[in-house]
Amino acid sequence: MGQGRCVARGLGAIPLGPTMTEHTAKRNRPPIHPGAILRDDVLPALGLSVTESARRLRISRQTLHDLLAERKGFTPEMALRVGAFAGNGATLWLRMQQEYDLWHAERKLADELRAIQKAAA
Repeated sequence: MGQGRCVARGLGAIPLGPTMTEHTAKRNRPPIHPGAILRDDVLPALGLSVTESARRLRISRQTLHDLLAERKGFTPEMALRVGAFAGNGATLWLRMQQEYDLWHAERKLADELRAIQKAAA
């Protein structure tokens, strides 16, 4: 299991640390996509196929495949579905997606962010 993957087999909470920007700016490796957690940890632990999981989530197999392949992100609606399915709530999945998205956005906008002057207090 890589850094940041504390969900594992127990489906417990993931410690996401201090504020996202402080935390993600110091990390060289990107946070794991929540679809990878679902693919590598949750579905195998539950012993369910993609087809059965999609049926229980009430989504198409293609939508689930896109999440598992990390081509789609977790929306609030999807986080509610997966949180209910896995029994660990929507907040966990949204926080993982937010950390993943923020890490990538910070790197994409790094030069622009450095050029922004702080507003005087």
